[in-house]
Amino acid sequence: MARFRTWAGIALAGALTLSLAGCSSAGGKRAEDARRAAAAGGRAAVDTPRWTFAMITHSGDGDTFWDIVQSGAEQAALKDNVNFLYSHDDEAQQQAQLVDAAVDKKVDGIIVTLAKPDALEAAVARAGKAGIPVITVNSGSGESARFGALTHVGQDETVAGEAVGEELNRRGRERALCVLHEQGNVGHEQRCDGVEKTFDGTLQRLYVNGTSMPDVQSALEAKLQADRLVDAVVTLGAPYADTAVKARQGAGSEAEIDTFDLNAKVAAGLEDGSLGFAVDQQPYLQGYEAVDLLWLYKYNADVLGGGRPVLTGPQILTKDDAAALAAYTKRGTR
Repeated sequence: MARFRTWAGIALAGALTLSLAGCSSAGGKRAEDARRAAAAGGRAAVDTPRWTFAMITHSGDGDTFWDIVQSGAEQAALKDNVNFLYSHDDEAQQQAQLVDAAVDKKVDGIIVTLAKPDALEAAVARAGKAGIPVITVNSGSGESARFGALTHVGQDETVAGEAVGEELNRRGRERALCVLHEQGNVGHEQRCDGVEKTFDGTLQRLYVNGTSMPDVQSALEAKLQADRLVDAVVTLGAPYADTAVKARQGAGSEAEIDTFDLNAKVAAGLEDGSLGFAVDQQPYLQGYEAVDLLWLYKYNADVLGGGRPVLTGPQILTKDDAAALAAYTKRGTR
């Protein structure tokens, strides 16, 4: 496989996908064959009780990133004999109400994102009082332990931003633009903060209306026309990278477009050179590991992380990685 340059250490446990039986090499192979056969037949690979886990995210409608998170969670749920419930709302108060609804249903575990943690704190506390274990995922690593969650699965956004700043330095960039498409999202601010911390050049922030791609394009195009010295644009989500490329073309700018997160279009952009690099936080892994960790906690009282987040990124991906990524993005796992 093509090179994946990992900027920060990834704290993952390889044992998560191992069965509970079969210590010898022959036994392990038989167990693995059995798991594959079960998955192929749509059956669980374990015989633990059929617990119900609910995942509630801050995703808006049509966000492909969260489709990948959900896909990973569903695959782990199938393997773990888990009844998986998924819901989402990009309005923080509505998301909190969805958490409350899961508590009222007396689910066996909750997975939740904390993009706007203040609005979710009471709902997460209510889950804890009801004896429902909670794992936070994707956003809210700084608040996860304080809110009483077992652990956090995702990317440290500040560390990821620092990785971007270092990569911009390696590329000789001097004036970068950090495009924030969701005001109030603490993770987005942390990403830009991280870039600013390590970037040797000048960083500006541009707040755009992320719910309207035409608005994003026009705002970015106007900024690039007004400031010809901008030589790098960093978007904070894969869908916005393609829009940034269009804005660059419209403005007649030569700024490099780089992005957080990955999808098929980003992989293609890396391949054809329209994008410089991408930062992958591995959303499939976030969904998969969150469900698997809840299952392990319910089955065996296991907790990973040692009080720190279980990191799924960042990985800096470039043109060198594009060919290997294509197959994974097409099937929806990267």
